[in-house]
Amino acid sequence: MPRVTALPNVPRWARLAATGAALTNVPSALWRVAIVAGVPVGLARTEYDQMHVPGWGSFFLIGLSLVSELFALLALGLVRDWGEIWPRWVPYLRGRRVPVALATALAVLGTLATTVYGVLFVYTALNADMEVTSWGGWLIDAAYAPLLLWGPLLGAVTVHYYRRRTATAPTGPIALSAPTAP
Repeated sequence: MPRVTALPNVPRWARLAATGAALTNVPSALWRVAIVAGVPVGLARTEYDQMHVPGWGSFFLIGLSLVSELFALLALGLVRDWGEIWPRWVPYLRGRRVPVALATALAVLGTLATTVYGVLFVYTALNADMEVTSWGGWLIDAAYAPLLLWGPLLGAVTVHYYRRRTATAPTGPIALSAPTAP
């Protein structure tokens, strides 16, 4: 099966926006992992005890962090070749073009979901009735505020991906080299 090459011409702003979307989850994920690890995050002892639940509670916090970061990393596929051509590790599809409609539809759903997710998590973090130290409140705000950027950044990259993948070839004269005589 011949390898299909990815389209070039991804502008710098799109690469930066995709990277930004992929990184918006890192602060909140680290905050949750810190709770599981027992690192003080500025919560009052009662709050920390409620959130630091051994077993399933810890599993949930770690799982939420990993799953949300994996979804965030998918934004990079909109600016990299593996978002246009199925990678080698995908059985039956490897080397084939990723359907534009499929990738765009999933990215649009992701944009809507991450916008809602970001707003809900930030609203919850900013309005939670938690006992925190003064620096703990600042830390929670700083950890969750970047989630507000996830949806808009992903949306911008999604629009660019769709336009780039559906752009038609330029019309007009094409300069061909003259055949050489044998």
